[in-house]
Amino acid sequence: MRFTYAESMCDPSHYLPLAVAAEQSGWDTFTVPDSICYPQHSDSRYPYTDDGNRQFLDGVPFLEPFTLIPALAAVTERIRFTTFVVKLPIRQPVLVAKQAACVAVLSDNRFGFGVGLSPWPEDFQVTGTDWKTRGKRMDEMIEIMRGLWTGDYFEFHGNHYDVPSIKISPVPTQKLPILIGGHADAALRRAARVGDGWMHAGGGQAADLDAALARIAELRREYGRESEPFEIHVISLDAFSPDGVRRLEDKAVTDVILGFRNPYSGEDQPLQQKIDALKGFADNVIAKA
Repeated sequence: MRFTYAESMCDPSHYLPLAVAAEQSGWDTFTVPDSICYPQHSDSRYPYTDDGNRQFLDGVPFLEPFTLIPALAAVTERIRFTTFVVKLPIRQPVLVAKQAACVAVLSDNRFGFGVGLSPWPEDFQVTGTDWKTRGKRMDEMIEIMRGLWTGDYFEFHGNHYDVPSIKISPVPTQKLPILIGGHADAALRRAARVGDGWMHAGGGQAADLDAALARIAELRREYGRESEPFEIHVISLDAFSPDGVRRLEDKAVTDVILGFRNPYSGEDQPLQQKIDALKGFADNVIAKA
């Protein structure tokens, strides 16, 4: 089992010392979320709070992941970084392929690219991208990114993107895994069909997670990919004890994502308090799991 430390929506000066402390304490991964803007007016419902309200995000600092992760990699040597998750269809595929490749190179292949669909129509409006075709465009984007990451000349002619024969440099020297986020059946199907892994966003009951894991296993068999390496990143209360971690391992979970404060509360914590929490968990769970 690998352990991923999650911290976000906090004082930007906390990130670098937290990454160093997490690496020194034995954590495997540091995950970074993605948010581009906050609309003044919106009828959208937030999927991760009980009442659907997201006012707590107003004015909260979100650092852009392609900027933050290289900075974290520069002060660490071993710990891996993932995005949780980049809103892929609001971006241009060649540009995002270049950005992700550079992050992988600068981090010495310590990067897992978590991607998903934004739940906010406003994200598509402000970036001039189409909402209705987001899923189909995401599929084409994944094919384009993987083609460009080979380092060879690559061209693509799809329904939504047309890329002439080009190459990008540098490219990662190891495979850059694409981890698909989302709970809808379409997201699970995409993860099973083309993903190198799946990222669980939390929420719901333990039975919901079990059902999603069973569905992914079913779909991977359907697509003939059950024998291929596949990462499963989850948020679960079981991850807070060694016995619970072993239960998750029995369900084929490869990575657990943990944080020690509620970022939806809008309240931050002192840096030392965060460091003490991640070190305490490493001593009490990581070292014993």
